[in-house]
Amino acid sequence: MARILVAEDDPKQAELIRRYAVAEGHSVTVVHDGGAALEAVRTSLPDLLILDVMMPALDGHDVCRVLRATPETEALPVLMLTARAGEDDLLRGLDLGADDYLTKPYSPRELMARGRALLRRSRLAGTEAARPPVSVGALTVRPASHEVVFRDQPVECTPGEFALLELLASEPARVFTRDQLLRHLHGAEDFVSRRTVDVHIANLRKKLDPALIRTVYGVGYALAPEAP
Repeated sequence: MARILVAEDDPKQAELIRRYAVAEGHSVTVVHDGGAALEAVRTSLPDLLILDVMMPALDGHDVCRVLRATPETEALPVLMLTARAGEDDLLRGLDLGADDYLTKPYSPRELMARGRALLRRSRLAGTEAARPPVSVGALTVRPASHEVVFRDQPVECTPGEFALLELLASEPARVFTRDQLLRHLHGAEDFVSRRTVDVHIANLRKKLDPALIRTVYGVGYALAPEAP
């Protein structure tokens, strides 16, 4: 059982999500605006936040920005919901640190599948202390402290970005397909778009160095054998 916080200003949508989550055995709290979402997180840290973008007072983007800037909540799994289907909205949500992004209208089964994937990844992250740091050239990834250092400078990464970077660094020069990277992020769920991987890779290139991660066209991605 997980503790799920649902921040959704549409009462009908919020109740639908609550019913599906409760049916899976989860404990659910529902709030209807961004300010209430932040207060609920601070009062009792949930295992997963399902966060609507368009809400009164503070919108979902503002809430995500605050959470990622706060040490106690920077690793909280966040699944964003929005009625906007444009790629710019997807990019903005993931740039702010959302772990996944689902556009309305959506299937409740798909929503629950994505939530399960985020919860599974979060639980696996609890074993990171046993994994040693990985260094490739100027890049160091430290699972125990969830730190990335590149050219002696710390780099802030979202949980999704960190997970992909650690996998790529674990086997330098190996080409990982998008499906392999997607399974690393979300398990075997079939609902998640491959575009999520592309967005995370694009963000890592901006934060690190475009030459650090190479594209193997028609196959996938690989870390450069000698990280620049």
